[in-house]
Amino acid sequence: MHYTRDVEQVRVPHIGQLILGDLTARQLNKAFARIAVTRNRSGQPQTAYTLQHVHTTLRAALNAANRERLIVDNPARRVALLARERPHAVVWTEARVAEWEATGERPPVAVWTPAQLASFLDHVRGDTMFALWWLIALRGLRRGEAARLRWADVDLHEGQLSVVRQRTTAGYDVHEGPPKSAASRRTVALDRRTVQVLRQHRTRQQERRTRRVGAGKVCHDSGYVFTGPDGLPLHPGYLTQRLRVLVDRAGLPPIRLHDLRHGAATLAHAAGADMKTIQDQLGHANIRLTADVYTTVLPATARAAAEATASFLVAAAKPGAKVKQQIAHGRDPGQARPTANSEPRRAEACRPRRVRQRTKMSRCGTYRKTVGGQLEFPVDGQFRNYGG
Repeated sequence: MHYTRDVEQVRVPHIGQLILGDLTARQLNKAFARIAVTRNRSGQPQTAYTLQHVHTTLRAALNAANRERLIVDNPARRVALLARERPHAVVWTEARVAEWEATGERPPVAVWTPAQLASFLDHVRGDTMFALWWLIALRGLRRGEAARLRWADVDLHEGQLSVVRQRTTAGYDVHEGPPKSAASRRTVALDRRTVQVLRQHRTRQQERRTRRVGAGKVCHDSGYVFTGPDGLPLHPGYLTQRLRVLVDRAGLPPIRLHDLRHGAATLAHAAGADMKTIQDQLGHANIRLTADVYTTVLPATARAAAEATASFLVAAAKPGAKVKQQIAHGRDPGQARPTANSEPRRAEACRPRRVRQRTKMSRCGTYRKTVGGQLEFPVDGQFRNYGG
């Protein structure tokens, strides 16, 4: 649907009249300049993301034309576009919350503090989808991965679940298919609390199905972990809308469902998990994406790092202060302070040092040989020399 919209609403109106064989990079640059000043469906200027997406589909189409020898070169490779900056997640600190309450403006990507997340989970503890909010917030599953999760993919005894499929949407239609990428097909470890939450969710799900069947209502045993009252899997869009309602009722600053995934990476990072572990947990193919986008430094963690840095500097400055004091008194800090007994010590230092006898053990271990060439034999567990 996205590609079709690019072709029909953007590319055809701006470059559809051009001859394919005569297409040049200059023509494409002019076309993209015109596209950049148009408005999207919301009446807003076209974003760098939209231009990049249009360029990607155009480049793919012209690569196909090049393979079929309809053109000798792909001019889309020489189109100059502004780089699309990935939004970095920010933490809902008290200052940002106060600004949002005063102006209504919110960051594009924001995550809750641990206290805010705990407050939300406590507020939704009675919600039928509590286990889903908990799972996404702590283990960072994508919306489509959580919506497609089946009990067959969850091993509560071993404390792990497998991401093998996802439920995505095109318009309002739902499609089930493989995960987003090869790296997204992964095994996610579950802590004891999460296992307990999932066990309780399964028990309530079974009890709800029993009640509906007893009341003569239809309830499917679909095998999905998260279902509606009829036992069928949920529409992914419903999860997004439901979270928005719950966040508003909880009186917390707004976040998106995907921001819970950002927050899971932030929590793991603050708890001491290394970047590779977080990458595997989230199912990223590139660790750079994990480090640049999905891990936000919480204020408490940042302050702890700042305190550690300052303490290191203060500790390093103490020897420096001692050296400065010695220089102020006219002494060379590299020389030892003279004492009354310095001469005897100096004389004692000139005495020949006793050379410690080193020994060499025989291969069979029956004797050893000293540096002086004497042999020592073991007697009662000790090596002794008999002048031989």
